[in-house]
Amino acid sequence: MRKIKFYKTEKGYMPVKEFIDSLIDKHAQKVTWVLRLIRELDIIPKDYLKKLINTNDIWEVRIQSGNNIFRILCFIEKDKIIILTNGFIKKTQKTPKKKLCYQKNENWNI
Repeated sequence: MRKIKFYKTEKGYMPVKEFIDSLIDKHAQKVTWVLRLIRELDIIPKDYLKKLINTNDIWEVRIQSGNNIFRILCFIEKDKIIILTNGFIKKTQKTPKKKLCYQKNENWNI
């Protein structure tokens, strides 16, 4: 089983928690369900977790609820720890570069 951790800024802000809290209940439940699958499945289908091309080990959690598409960006450490950095509603085919603003850092609060 993997551990899922939320990135937290020095001031205590947790972007993914804030993102999930901003969703309506139905969408937040779907996000939680997908995160649970990622945590528990030995082999995760690419429908739910995929490495972003041309990035430095940035992965995206992929969630679809009806016509809504959500993404949560993350890093994977030691194949067992997933650090969720930020989430957004996907409106275009490509992931917006401004959403790739978090860089892996050894001093992160998680």
